[in-house]
Amino acid sequence: MSSALRNSNIEKLDGGQFDTFVVGAGINGAVSAAALAARGVRVAIVDQGDFAGLTSSQSSNLAWGGIKYLENQEFGLVWNLCESRNRLMRAYPSTVKEARFLAAVPKPFRWPRFMLFMGAVLYWFFGRFATRPPHYLSKAALIEREPVLRADATSGGMEYSDCYLYDNDARFVFNFVRSAMDSGAIAANYVAVIGTERRDGFWYLRLRDEETGREFSARAKTLINACGPMADKLNTLTGQSTAHRHVFSKGIHLIVDRVTGSRRILTSFASDGRLYFAIPMGARTCIGTTDTRVESWETSVTEEDRQFVLDNANHLLKLDRPLRRDDIIAERCGVRPLAVKSSTDAGDWLELSRKHAIDVDRERHMLSIFGGKLTDCINVGDEVCDWIATLGIPIPDPKAIWYGEPGPVTKAEFLRQANLMHLDTYTHPNSTEPLTTRFWRRYGANAIGMLERIRENPSMVEPLMRNTDYLRCEVEYTKRREMVTRLEDFLRRRSKITLVVREQEVIDAPGLKEACRILFGDQADAKLQEYLQHGQPVAPTRLAS
Repeated sequence: MSSALRNSNIEKLDGGQFDTFVVGAGINGAVSAAALAARGVRVAIVDQGDFAGLTSSQSSNLAWGGIKYLENQEFGLVWNLCESRNRLMRAYPSTVKEARFLAAVPKPFRWPRFMLFMGAVLYWFFGRFATRPPHYLSKAALIEREPVLRADATSGGMEYSDCYLYDNDARFVFNFVRSAMDSGAIAANYVAVIGTERRDGFWYLRLRDEETGREFSARAKTLINACGPMADKLNTLTGQSTAHRHVFSKGIHLIVDRVTGSRRILTSFASDGRLYFAIPMGARTCIGTTDTRVESWETSVTEEDRQFVLDNANHLLKLDRPLRRDDIIAERCGVRPLAVKSSTDAGDWLELSRKHAIDVDRERHMLSIFGGKLTDCINVGDEVCDWIATLGIPIPDPKAIWYGEPGPVTKAEFLRQANLMHLDTYTHPNSTEPLTTRFWRRYGANAIGMLERIRENPSMVEPLMRNTDYLRCEVEYTKRREMVTRLEDFLRRRSKITLVVREQEVIDAPGLKEACRILFGDQADAKLQEYLQHGQPVAPTRLAS
């Protein structure tokens, strides 16, 4: 059953003693656990929901250096983010890929077009010239490169480079959790921290399995609060006073059918002045985003949000007909937790820095991570290791490399085996990439074992669900290795199925029940009903106006 790994890990958590206990398995928690575990620290990591269940599964799928922060003169932040982006490109060449951005400058605009281009040149310099250079484009040249842009909405523009995640953001985050487990960390999703006490040099934690209601305990020498938007809540529970706190900005994206055959990311400035994207996603396009101040991390898409995104898309793009609500295939909605000093007013959140902050309580041996971006994740992991060492926790292998794809020898062996069995001949005609490429990017060295399964049983290469690119062997692998506890974990976070396939198509797919059977065994019917009643994304056409 899919729950075997989780059940085993919960038994190891119960009564366990750890060097470090990480609470929260978004990007900050995942890299903290991966870095510490790879360097020999005994680590546990839990999340009261699924891994990457909140902000880390609601991003734009961009790993970018933050070109927009140049306008606020945050040159140090952009310099560091560009270096972080470059490290990700080098470490994950199959996942973090350079993409060309085609920027249309609206008319009128607060900055002259040439000034924006000079900003792109500066951005290229800050990026250490690791990408292709920017190009200045007249209106005619811009429209020639991308005819779907409306000529009457722009005065011209530029083309520059940044990076994007080929798979979804939640998948990228989960792979750090998987890496932590491979290095000996104990991880479990749907485990809540319901009580804490600091005594005798340990944190004593009361935990609850949210699936069964069972309560148990563990203890650790150090505690890391990586709860993202819920970090302030955990600090209240632990009685922790910190120098920083969070304020929240809501961002949404809408997924629609592909608006252009180009693989460029189209960008302009929305009516509120912030950057606005149309991002290719296979046969779909992701459009957005908003930037709305909210008081709580618990938020949802409103009709006003939808209309804002659709109106800006229709203003930017020349389509056969304007995008409407019934064109929406799926929606993303999350909050950006922005770090601010606890003693100061947040002010204009549009001008708040996206820097992360780590507050350290040396006396109580606790770290709290605030803010941050996916692009900066490697730096966060390294910084957490450094701070944990200052709290007296031995780091047995401080130089261990804890991130990145497997080395060239492993990849060469995978490619050799894949070529011998002609793996790419099984690629579905509608797929956007060969199977060899996809297997390596998603599963790395573990893809070699999947090839063996295909050789043993050729049915393992069959697509399991219509209009998705997941094969039977991938679902079997997910069952064994990826701790899918609820059906939504697979459909939305380990994969991006419900992000690119309409809800009703997923529900009606003949392979959905088979996927449930593989993942959950004799619990398949119950898990499917749970999803249909509670876990599925609500169809846009059903949302109240």
